Amino acid sequence: MNSRKLWLSRLLSPINRHLDFQNSLQRKFLSRIFIVLLIIFLLSGATQFYFIHRLIEQETRNQASMVASSVNNGVQETLVASAAIEHQIDLKLVSYARHISEILKDTPVDQITEKQLQAIQHKLQIAGITLFAAKGDDVVGIASTDPQEVGFSMRKIGFYEAAVTLLAGGKPPVPGATLLENNIIVLPIAQSATHEQAPTFYKFAYYHPLGESYGISLFIEANEVNQFTSETGPDAWMSKIRQDNAYVAETAILTPKVYVDPSLENNIYPPVKKVVSGEFRYQSAKDERTLKQMAEHPTVQGYTEQVEGRKLYKAYVPMDSGQVIYIALDEGKISNPLYRNLLISILFSFLSLLALFMLTARFFTQIYKSIQKIISQIKELEQGNLTIRSHLKDKGELGDLSGTVNTMAESLHQLLRSTYDHATIMQRMSVMLEAEADQSVDKALYLSINATTEIRSSTAEIEYILELMKERVQAQLNETESNEIVQHIDEIRNVIQDKTNSATVISITLSDLLKSLHKQSSELSERSQSLLKKLGKFKFH
Repeated sequence: MNSRKLWLSRLLSPINRHLDFQNSLQRKFLSRIFIVLLIIFLLSGATQFYFIHRLIEQETRNQASMVASSVNNGVQETLVASAAIEHQIDLKLVSYARHISEILKDTPVDQITEKQLQAIQHKLQIAGITLFAAKGDDVVGIASTDPQEVGFSMRKIGFYEAAVTLLAGGKPPVPGATLLENNIIVLPIAQSATHEQAPTFYKFAYYHPLGESYGISLFIEANEVNQFTSETGPDAWMSKIRQDNAYVAETAILTPKVYVDPSLENNIYPPVKKVVSGEFRYQSAKDERTLKQMAEHPTVQGYTEQVEGRKLYKAYVPMDSGQVIYIALDEGKISNPLYRNLLISILFSFLSLLALFMLTARFFTQIYKSIQKIISQIKELEQGNLTIRSHLKDKGELGDLSGTVNTMAESLHQLLRSTYDHATIMQRMSVMLEAEADQSVDKALYLSINATTEIRSSTAEIEYILELMKERVQAQLNETESNEIVQHIDEIRNVIQDKTNSATVISITLSDLLKSLHKQSSELSERSQSLLKKLGKFKFH
């Protein structure tokens, strides 16, 4: 049994090596495929997430840059338009101031009345006229069309030095003045300090008539100009940007130096505010620190903050005027569509990989089942079942392998079947030969013994006769003649003995030959019987 298995194992070893699969091959293959696909999925997802995150950052910066550029352009356009309008108003105010000085030049300052000034006001259709002069350590209003302006302190609003220089006939250094000449100052549009109930915007001009101890301050309402600036200026631009760009949470123009020194916001002139235009509702402590730093080092700043449950990207872009354009972008609105697309992409990638895994699993399962059929066939062949065949409906390599194994099994079946048939015939003939050899040995021994006995008896009789003939010849003939005859008799005796010995040797040799034939036929019978016994383990039907 062991020799039969060893013989078949050696015969099938090339195929066994080719089909050296473990019982867990399918599980190992599918688990490794799953791990590889999972790694691909995770790496793909992580890579996409990384690039989407970079894209969101880039898109956020691009949006902030575009919004800042748009706001800056709007501010510049508004400033150009407002400057042109204000310049016309400046020239008009200067002409009014000189005209008022001509009207009042022959009237002492202490005799100028409120009614006189109001008459000039109505004639020129301006908002008001105030005469100011030095009084002690201050410059105050001494006459005005508006009683609230009388006694108004220039020192209080930080305009004392400029007023003193103006009354001295000089050209005071007033930052932000829209027109500045000797004896003339025209300020930009600003809120009146004496009308605190309702904010009223005026444009002020200060003129010192030559040779007079007083100065003339006249102002006109500039609500229309301020309204124009509001409707077409930064606030309008920012409002339009927020409407057109859903990503913009808020935007504003800020003054960093006011965050460094908040007291500047209390000055009437020059008018400075923390928030010049727009909204700054999502202000944080980090924003204040950033603005204070930008007051000293005006560079572009940007970072992401979580404010009131919203993820905002805040960007600060410095302007030439010293102010800062602030943009807060809703990063969630920017990132949500991209992350949604990313999730959809990852989902489709997962479904694709899952479909690929299922197709691979199904395909390999079919291959595995086919391989298992071939392995089962080979195991059956190893157990001695030569009738087993594998039937694979496969046109590829496995089909070829199955056909090769079937052909090999069929060849083995025919070979061993033929061997079995020949062994059966050989065993039958060896048995017959053994029986016949056994009979032939017995018969040959009998005949050999009888023949030898008869030959030896005949030889003895012949030798006796020859001996008698020798004695008679010697007795009747002379020595010479008798010696010749005796010699011939001895020769005959020798020939007879040789023949007798040869017959004995032939009998013995024939006996030995028959015994050897009997022994070999017996061994052949045993071997045939052993071969038939081994071949009997195989299944041929």
